[in-house]
Amino acid sequence: MAARPGPGSGPGPGLALLLLLPVLAAARAGAGDARQAAAVRALARRLLGPRAGAVALTVEAALAAGGPDTYRLRSPPGAAVAVAVTGSSGVAAAAGLYRYLRDFCGCHISWSGAQLRLPDPLPRLRAEIRATAPGRFRFYQNACAQSYSYAWWDWARWEREIDWMALSGINLAPAFAGQEAAWQRVFRSLGLNQTEIDTYFTGPAFLAWNRMGNLRGWAGPLPPAWHLKQLYLQYRIVERMRSLGMITVLPAFAGHVPQGILRVFPHVNATRLGGWSHFDCTYSCTYLLDPEDPMFQVIGTLFLKELIKEFGTDHIYSADTFNEMTPLSSDPAYLSRVSKAVFRSMTGADPEAQWLMQGWLFQHQPDFWQPAQVRALLHGVPLGRMIVLDLFAESKPVYQWTESFYGQPFIWCMLHNFGGNHGLFGTVEAINHGPFVARRFPNSTMVGTGLVPEGIEQNDMVYELMNELGWRQEPLDLPSWVTRYAERRYGAPNAAAASAWRLLLRSVYNCTGVCVNHNRSPLVRRPSLHMDTELWYNASDVYEAWRLLLSASTELGSSPTFHYDLVDVTRQAAQQLVGDYYLSIRQAFQSHALPELLTAGGVLVYDLLPELDSLLSSHSLFLLGRWLESARSVATSDREAEQYELNARNQVTLWGPSGNILDYANKQLGGLVLDYYGVRWSLFVSALVESLNSGSPFHQDQFNQAVFQVERGFVYNKKRYPAVPTGDALEISRKLFLKYYPSALRRSRAGPA
Repeated sequence: MAARPGPGSGPGPGLALLLLLPVLAAARAGAGDARQAAAVRALARRLLGPRAGAVALTVEAALAAGGPDTYRLRSPPGAAVAVAVTGSSGVAAAAGLYRYLRDFCGCHISWSGAQLRLPDPLPRLRAEIRATAPGRFRFYQNACAQSYSYAWWDWARWEREIDWMALSGINLAPAFAGQEAAWQRVFRSLGLNQTEIDTYFTGPAFLAWNRMGNLRGWAGPLPPAWHLKQLYLQYRIVERMRSLGMITVLPAFAGHVPQGILRVFPHVNATRLGGWSHFDCTYSCTYLLDPEDPMFQVIGTLFLKELIKEFGTDHIYSADTFNEMTPLSSDPAYLSRVSKAVFRSMTGADPEAQWLMQGWLFQHQPDFWQPAQVRALLHGVPLGRMIVLDLFAESKPVYQWTESFYGQPFIWCMLHNFGGNHGLFGTVEAINHGPFVARRFPNSTMVGTGLVPEGIEQNDMVYELMNELGWRQEPLDLPSWVTRYAERRYGAPNAAAASAWRLLLRSVYNCTGVCVNHNRSPLVRRPSLHMDTELWYNASDVYEAWRLLLSASTELGSSPTFHYDLVDVTRQAAQQLVGDYYLSIRQAFQSHALPELLTAGGVLVYDLLPELDSLLSSHSLFLLGRWLESARSVATSDREAEQYELNARNQVTLWGPSGNILDYANKQLGGLVLDYYGVRWSLFVSALVESLNSGSPFHQDQFNQAVFQVERGFVYNKKRYPAVPTGDALEISRKLFLKYYPSALRRSRAGPA
């Protein structure tokens, strides 16, 4: 028996990095210095317009001397340019450019807006600055975000995202668009008919889980025009990412196949998996090929060759066989055979293949994935030929109990967000220290950091912080950092705004322990008498931050990012208030106090929720209509537009035909609050009032049946929602504040009833 590697006996980061070098060299060879320099200069022109001429941008791979990405900033004496930025890659040069804009020009770029008021003239640097990333990789994207956030994107939106990725220093990311078109070609070449293919693919809003073998058929089929548009997008995505020196990750075969494979190859050894989450076999229970069946290699290699022929390759591939699904056997030999088969199908198409695998399964089902099972799956692949994403490392790091993934390289990832939910949240202390602790772990095989939210366009501050930490050699002084963040974000120093951010930093953004940012506020959940209202922070800190931001509105009111933050903090305060009113409603009902029930229920249903809806409707990034119209805009016919809108509506509400994963992907959007959450709460309060009036008990099961009709009705109501904001966000926030702040503060200081 081989000796078990433990702390002090694993391969360590040196060997892990050495094993990665061939892959990195091949990826870097994809775009030469000149091409990357041209790409980053084009990015600067998109970002800065004519002012980009005052910055010289060059790429010299030799700057990194074969190590991690490096950039250098200096102001050449007497030169016409204010600053010369040199990067070892396009990404490194873009990160150096953002460092200059951020730290010396006071600028800020985020999902919710950019603050780019450049000083004139641009400041010159007194001394040269040189920075080298502590790890090989800065990874970005979650498999689920492909559906929760990117499902309806056009090229203009992808271009903005790739620019943000480059400026953030991201150098490793999936490029998953268009893969269904390749799969369709493979399935047809194997003899499947179109009906068999159509009943396999899900609709666009659920493709992430089709790709991981969780779902089939739900909200589909995919129209032919979808495949064409996604192929067009993928060509542009991979070209742009590679031109900037990013390494693209392509999908590979994980073993899941459509039922039609069994018709064409009746002797194939495939097993039907169980249902996923709360789905039965109508839309779940996909087939998994036995790893030793010859068709495993045939299908896997066919698919990857098709992708490589179409898009080229950077030699890193993603596959997840057991995402939230229990394997057929816990026998280590079986698990090792599965990973060997997946990897062999990769190398059959690309001998230089490297497997990038999500490590979510290990912490999601720890009872199954004991050390022997984890080791078997990981060691089915040669050491250094797999990179594991430690997906939830800020709360549940896996590397610590797997001896650094038993020698396979891993990336320390911040998951942060589930379902693309809105809600202020962060684990700032964990992310400020976690990556540095992981690097010091005995025989650590950590090769980088990653951002892997299930949904984006929320909590900009957390992602700015994590991106900066990807280039740091030690933790940051967070209160000082967030003070500078507020100044950059709004374009001017403001004591009240800085105080607000320091309050948020220490409270809502500093969850400690095992923290899961899945919004369970009563606001966005189906009402019941057993709802969770517990907070991980003092509610009064958010109310005080709200007051401080409002007091800064005279000075900062012209800042778009300030508008966004004021709406977001007011939304958080309103979310807390909904929890308070829910407790009052429950207490009144349980005490048989009808007047109090009518009062609390009336305020919630007829004032607070409509006011919150008005607030959200005043900002373009909080509009249901924006989400729905983005879905419709992808369509090439009225029929497609209706299908895509149903996809978009179902995802943020029922998540399945019968509320299978109800409200998992909840959002707080203008239109959704009033016509979905508000109607549910109205029905709930009415049911409780009727119960007290009639003296009959409240039956949750009966209410659930009635409210499901409301929820389903919303998905199919075809009401068009505005994609353009209405109303004055500052005025609405102020009105809510004057109406609710005094009592909110009293409630939060008094504690729960």
